[in-house]
Amino acid sequence: MIERLKRLRARYEPAVTRILLLGFFVTGLVAQFVKPVGDALQGKVFLGGALLSLVGYVLYDSVKDLTVSLRMPPRRQVNSRELGGFVSEAFSARTVEISFLGYTGETLYNELYHRLEGLLDDPGPTRHVTIRFLIPDFGQSMTVPSMVGPGGMPLDDPDFRRRLELRCQEYDRTLSIIAERLTAVGRVAAECEYRVYPGIPRDKVCIFNRELVLYGLYDVAARTMLRSTDPEFYDPKGYRTDLNVWSQEGGDEAKTVITTWNKHFDDLWTLAANPSWRQGTTA
Repeated sequence: MIERLKRLRARYEPAVTRILLLGFFVTGLVAQFVKPVGDALQGKVFLGGALLSLVGYVLYDSVKDLTVSLRMPPRRQVNSRELGGFVSEAFSARTVEISFLGYTGETLYNELYHRLEGLLDDPGPTRHVTIRFLIPDFGQSMTVPSMVGPGGMPLDDPDFRRRLELRCQEYDRTLSIIAERLTAVGRVAAECEYRVYPGIPRDKVCIFNRELVLYGLYDVAARTMLRSTDPEFYDPKGYRTDLNVWSQEGGDEAKTVITTWNKHFDDLWTLAANPSWRQGTTA
Protein backbone atom coordinates (compact mmCIF):
# COMPACT_ATOMS: atom_id res chain seq x y z
CA MET A 1 0.00 0.00 0.00
CA ILE A 2 2.80 2.43 0.90
CA GLU A 3 4.64 1.77 -2.37
CA ARG A 4 1.39 2.28 -4.29
CA LEU A 5 0.77 5.63 -2.58
CA LYS A 6 4.33 6.69 -3.42
CA ARG A 7 3.80 5.81 -7.07
CA LEU A 8 0.48 7.72 -7.18
CA ARG A 9 2.11 10.71 -5.55
CA ALA A 10 5.00 10.70 -8.02
CA ARG A 11 2.53 10.40 -10.90
CA TYR A 12 0.02 13.09 -9.95
CA GLU A 13 1.98 15.54 -7.77
CA PRO A 14 3.41 17.61 -10.66
CA ALA A 15 0.03 18.06 -12.33
CA VAL A 16 -1.81 18.92 -9.10
CA THR A 17 0.88 21.41 -8.08
CA ARG A 18 0.75 23.13 -11.47
CA ILE A 19 -3.04 23.35 -11.33
CA LEU A 20 -2.95 24.88 -7.85
CA LEU A 21 -0.28 27.43 -8.79
CA LEU A 22 -2.12 28.38 -11.97
CA GLY A 23 -5.35 28.62 -9.98
CA PHE A 24 -3.76 31.02 -7.50
CA PHE A 25 -2.44 33.10 -10.38
CA VAL A 26 -5.79 33.38 -12.14
CA THR A 27 -7.68 34.06 -8.91
CA GLY A 28 -5.26 36.80 -7.89
CA LEU A 29 -5.34 38.39 -11.31
CA VAL A 30 -9.15 38.40 -11.46
CA ALA A 31 -9.39 39.77 -7.92
CA GLN A 32 -7.13 42.67 -8.91
CA PHE A 33 -9.32 43.85 -11.79
CA VAL A 34 -12.81 42.61 -10.91
CA LYS A 35 -13.97 44.60 -7.91
CA PRO A 36 -16.67 42.25 -6.61
CA VAL A 37 -14.16 39.39 -6.55
CA GLY A 38 -11.57 41.56 -4.85
CA ASP A 39 -14.08 42.79 -2.27
CA ALA A 40 -15.15 39.21 -1.61
CA LEU A 41 -11.57 38.10 -0.95
CA GLN A 42 -10.75 41.31 0.98
CA GLY A 43 -7.21 41.56 -0.29
CA LYS A 44 -5.06 44.28 -1.79
CA VAL A 45 -2.00 42.39 -2.86
CA PHE A 46 -3.59 40.07 -5.41
CA LEU A 47 -1.45 41.17 -8.34
CA GLY A 48 1.78 40.51 -6.46
CA GLY A 49 0.50 37.16 -5.28
CA ALA A 50 -0.62 36.29 -8.78
CA LEU A 51 2.78 37.14 -10.21
CA LEU A 52 4.50 35.05 -7.54
CA SER A 53 2.22 32.13 -8.36
CA LEU A 54 3.07 32.50 -12.03
CA VAL A 55 6.78 32.50 -11.22
CA GLY A 56 6.29 29.40 -9.08
CA TYR A 57 4.40 27.74 -11.91
CA VAL A 58 7.22 28.45 -14.36
CA LEU A 59 9.98 27.40 -11.96
CA TYR A 60 8.25 24.33 -10.50
CA ASP A 61 9.95 21.77 -12.74
CA SER A 62 13.37 23.34 -12.22
CA VAL A 63 12.99 23.35 -8.43
CA LYS A 64 11.68 19.77 -8.45
CA ASP A 65 14.63 18.55 -10.54
CA LEU A 66 17.06 20.40 -8.28
CA THR A 67 15.55 18.74 -5.19
CA VAL A 68 15.92 15.31 -6.77
CA SER A 69 19.51 15.99 -7.77
CA LEU A 70 20.43 17.10 -4.23
CA ARG A 71 18.77 14.12 -2.54
CA MET A 72 21.13 11.56 -0.99
CA PRO A 73 21.37 8.56 -3.34
CA PRO A 74 19.45 5.53 -2.02
CA ARG A 75 22.53 3.34 -2.39
CA ARG A 76 25.16 4.38 0.13
CA GLN A 77 27.72 2.86 2.44
CA VAL A 78 27.46 2.47 6.20
CA ASN A 79 29.58 0.92 8.91
CA SER A 80 28.53 -2.23 10.74
CA ARG A 81 28.31 -0.21 13.95
CA GLU A 82 25.25 1.52 12.43
CA LEU A 83 23.15 -1.65 12.28
CA GLY A 84 21.03 -0.50 15.22
CA GLY A 85 19.12 2.01 13.13
CA PHE A 86 18.27 -0.59 10.51
CA VAL A 87 17.13 -3.07 13.16
CA SER A 88 14.85 -0.48 14.79
CA GLU A 89 13.35 0.44 11.43
CA ALA A 90 12.73 -3.22 10.61
CA PHE A 91 10.88 -3.71 13.90
CA SER A 92 8.43 -0.95 13.02
CA ALA A 93 6.71 -3.45 10.70
CA ARG A 94 4.01 -5.92 11.67
CA THR A 95 5.99 -8.85 10.22
CA VAL A 96 9.74 -8.71 10.85
CA GLU A 97 12.19 -10.93 8.96
CA ILE A 98 15.92 -10.45 9.45
CA SER A 99 18.46 -12.69 7.73
CA PHE A 100 22.22 -12.73 8.28
CA LEU A 101 25.05 -14.36 6.32
CA GLY A 102 28.55 -13.95 7.64
CA TYR A 103 30.92 -14.75 10.50
CA THR A 104 29.61 -14.87 14.09
CA GLY A 105 26.95 -12.17 13.73
CA GLU A 106 28.04 -10.57 17.00
CA THR A 107 27.30 -6.98 15.94
CA LEU A 108 23.80 -7.85 14.77
CA TYR A 109 23.18 -10.09 17.78
CA ASN A 110 23.80 -7.24 20.21
CA GLU A 111 21.20 -5.07 18.47
CA LEU A 112 18.65 -7.89 18.20
CA TYR A 113 19.01 -8.87 21.84
CA HIS A 114 17.97 -5.45 23.12
CA ARG A 115 15.22 -5.08 20.51
CA LEU A 116 13.66 -8.46 21.30
CA GLU A 117 13.86 -7.78 25.03
CA GLY A 118 11.97 -4.55 24.42
CA LEU A 119 9.12 -6.43 22.74
CA LEU A 120 8.35 -8.15 26.04
CA ASP A 121 7.32 -4.79 27.49
CA ASP A 122 6.03 -3.06 24.39
CA PRO A 123 5.58 -5.04 21.15
CA GLY A 124 4.26 -2.01 19.27
CA PRO A 125 2.99 -2.98 15.83
CA THR A 126 5.14 -6.13 15.63
CA ARG A 127 3.24 -9.43 15.62
CA HIS A 128 5.66 -11.89 14.01
CA VAL A 129 9.46 -12.07 14.06
CA THR A 130 11.72 -14.44 12.11
CA ILE A 131 15.49 -14.28 12.56
CA ARG A 132 17.90 -16.44 10.55
CA PHE A 133 21.68 -16.65 11.01
CA LEU A 134 23.94 -18.43 8.52
CA ILE A 135 27.42 -18.84 9.98
CA PRO A 136 30.48 -20.94 9.02
CA ASP A 137 30.64 -24.52 10.20
CA PHE A 138 33.30 -24.12 12.89
CA GLY A 139 33.35 -27.87 13.33
CA GLN A 140 35.35 -28.21 10.10
CA SER A 141 38.98 -27.43 9.34
CA MET A 142 39.31 -23.81 8.16
CA THR A 143 41.87 -21.40 6.74
CA VAL A 144 39.94 -18.43 8.19
CA PRO A 145 39.67 -18.28 11.13
CA SER A 146 42.99 -19.94 11.85
CA MET A 147 46.38 -19.49 13.47
CA VAL A 148 48.99 -17.40 11.63
CA GLY A 149 51.77 -19.85 10.84
CA PRO A 150 55.32 -19.45 9.51
CA GLY A 151 55.47 -17.08 6.57
CA GLY A 152 51.90 -15.99 7.24
CA MET A 153 50.44 -19.32 6.18
CA PRO A 154 47.16 -20.24 7.91
CA LEU A 155 47.21 -23.15 10.32
CA ASP A 156 43.92 -24.67 11.37
CA ASP A 157 43.31 -24.33 15.11
CA PRO A 158 40.47 -26.50 16.48
CA ASP A 159 40.58 -24.77 19.88
CA PHE A 160 40.11 -21.32 18.35
CA ARG A 161 37.27 -22.60 16.17
CA ARG A 162 35.66 -24.20 19.20
CA ARG A 163 35.79 -20.89 21.06
CA LEU A 164 33.91 -19.20 18.22
CA GLU A 165 31.43 -22.04 18.03
CA LEU A 166 30.61 -21.74 21.73
CA ARG A 167 30.09 -18.01 21.30
CA CYS A 168 27.59 -18.55 18.48
CA GLN A 169 25.91 -21.31 20.47
CA GLU A 170 25.35 -18.84 23.30
CA TYR A 171 23.95 -16.23 20.90
CA ASP A 172 21.55 -18.79 19.48
CA ARG A 173 20.48 -19.96 22.92
CA THR A 174 19.87 -16.44 24.22
CA LEU A 175 17.84 -15.26 21.22
CA SER A 176 15.86 -18.50 21.11
CA ILE A 177 14.91 -18.20 24.79
CA ILE A 178 13.66 -14.64 24.27
CA ALA A 179 11.72 -15.79 21.18
CA GLU A 180 10.11 -18.57 23.20
CA ARG A 181 9.14 -16.12 25.94
CA LEU A 182 7.58 -13.75 23.42
CA THR A 183 5.62 -16.56 21.79
CA ALA A 184 4.45 -17.87 25.19
CA VAL A 185 3.03 -14.47 26.10
CA GLY A 186 1.00 -14.67 22.91
CA ARG A 187 1.25 -11.11 21.61
CA VAL A 188 4.20 -11.82 19.29
CA ALA A 189 5.13 -15.05 17.50
CA ALA A 190 8.92 -15.18 17.30
CA GLU A 191 11.50 -17.68 16.11
CA CYS A 192 15.28 -17.60 15.84
CA GLU A 193 17.43 -20.20 14.15
CA TYR A 194 21.11 -20.71 13.35
CA ARG A 195 22.39 -22.83 10.49
CA VAL A 196 25.91 -23.43 9.19
CA TYR A 197 27.57 -23.32 5.78
CA PRO A 198 30.92 -24.79 4.69
CA GLY A 199 33.70 -22.37 3.86
CA ILE A 200 35.32 -19.23 5.23
CA PRO A 201 33.50 -16.03 6.26
CA ARG A 202 33.93 -13.82 3.20
CA ASP A 203 30.59 -12.05 2.60
CA LYS A 204 28.68 -10.13 5.25
CA VAL A 205 24.99 -9.77 4.33
CA CYS A 206 22.06 -8.44 6.34
CA ILE A 207 18.57 -8.55 4.83
CA PHE A 208 15.81 -6.60 6.56
CA ASN A 209 12.17 -7.52 5.84
CA ARG A 210 13.21 -8.67 2.35
CA GLU A 211 13.21 -4.99 1.30
CA LEU A 212 16.67 -3.76 2.27
CA VAL A 213 20.06 -5.41 1.84
CA LEU A 214 23.38 -4.50 3.44
CA TYR A 215 26.38 -6.15 1.82
CA GLY A 216 30.11 -5.99 2.44
CA LEU A 217 33.29 -8.04 2.44
CA TYR A 218 35.19 -9.10 5.54
CA ASP A 219 38.89 -8.37 5.77
CA VAL A 220 39.87 -12.03 5.75
CA ALA A 221 43.54 -11.17 6.41
CA ALA A 222 42.76 -9.26 9.64
CA ARG A 223 44.75 -10.56 12.60
CA THR A 224 44.12 -10.66 16.32
CA MET A 225 46.00 -11.73 19.43
CA LEU A 226 44.08 -12.88 22.51
CA ARG A 227 46.97 -12.32 24.92
CA SER A 228 50.47 -10.94 24.45
CA THR A 229 51.89 -14.42 24.93
CA ASP A 230 49.48 -16.04 22.44
CA PRO A 231 50.06 -16.52 18.73
CA GLU A 232 48.27 -14.40 16.16
CA PHE A 233 45.07 -15.58 14.52
CA TYR A 234 43.34 -14.73 11.26
CA ASP A 235 40.09 -13.37 12.67
CA PRO A 236 37.88 -11.01 10.58
CA LYS A 237 36.48 -8.04 12.49
CA GLY A 238 32.84 -7.72 11.54
CA TYR A 239 32.26 -4.44 13.37
CA ARG A 240 34.85 -2.80 11.09
CA THR A 241 33.18 -4.00 7.90
CA ASP A 242 31.66 -1.32 5.64
CA LEU A 243 28.36 -2.26 4.04
CA ASN A 244 26.70 -1.09 0.84
CA VAL A 245 23.00 -0.34 1.25
CA TRP A 246 20.46 -1.45 -1.34
CA SER A 247 16.89 -0.27 -0.77
CA GLN A 248 13.65 -0.35 -2.74
CA GLU A 249 14.00 3.40 -3.28
CA GLY A 250 17.11 2.82 -5.37
CA GLY A 251 15.17 2.08 -8.56
CA ASP A 252 15.11 -0.98 -10.78
CA GLU A 253 18.80 -1.80 -10.35
CA ALA A 254 18.52 -1.87 -6.56
CA LYS A 255 15.32 -3.92 -6.70
CA THR A 256 17.07 -6.49 -8.89
CA VAL A 257 19.95 -6.73 -6.40
CA ILE A 258 17.52 -7.17 -3.50
CA THR A 259 15.60 -9.88 -5.32
CA THR A 260 18.84 -11.69 -6.17
CA TRP A 261 20.10 -11.63 -2.59
CA ASN A 262 16.77 -12.81 -1.20
CA LYS A 263 16.78 -15.79 -3.54
CA HIS A 264 20.44 -16.53 -2.89
CA PHE A 265 19.98 -16.48 0.87
CA ASP A 266 16.82 -18.62 0.69
CA ASP A 267 18.69 -21.17 -1.42
CA LEU A 268 21.66 -21.23 0.95
CA TRP A 269 19.32 -21.58 3.90
CA THR A 270 17.57 -24.56 2.32
CA LEU A 271 20.91 -26.29 1.70
CA ALA A 272 22.44 -25.37 5.07
CA ALA A 273 22.78 -27.88 7.90
CA ASN A 274 21.73 -27.53 11.52
CA PRO A 275 24.79 -27.05 13.74
CA SER A 276 25.72 -29.98 15.94
CA TRP A 277 24.82 -28.07 19.09
CA ARG A 278 21.28 -27.61 17.77
CA GLN A 279 21.03 -31.34 17.15
CA GLY A 280 21.83 -32.08 20.77
CA THR A 281 25.32 -33.44 20.03
CA THR A 282 28.76 -32.12 20.74
CA ALA A 283 31.13 -30.85 18.08
